Amino acid sequence: MIKDAISAIYQGDYKIEITFEDGAKGVVDFSKYLSKGGVFQKFQDLEFFKNFKINEELGVLSWNDEIDIAPETLYAQATCTPLPDWMDA
Repeated sequence: MIKDAISAIYQGDYKIEITFEDGAKGVVDFSKYLSKGGVFQKFQDLEFFKNFKINEELGVLSWNDEIDIAPETLYAQATCTPLPDWMDA
């Protein structure tokens, strides 16, 4: 089951504390996205990175409605739990 992100608080550097609809929360370090390239190159600009919001309709963390991270991925990273089986493919 997908757990939507409901709030996010910037914690410094590339870290964001995320709370999910089931009450779980944790800090995700997005610095690993800096080496992914593509749209994530925009994260090199820390001011851009800090300008995130929760897309309440989708339950995702979003940057300018052009970059978002799937709630399953956020939940797994924030809570140190495995991704759902259907995402391993």
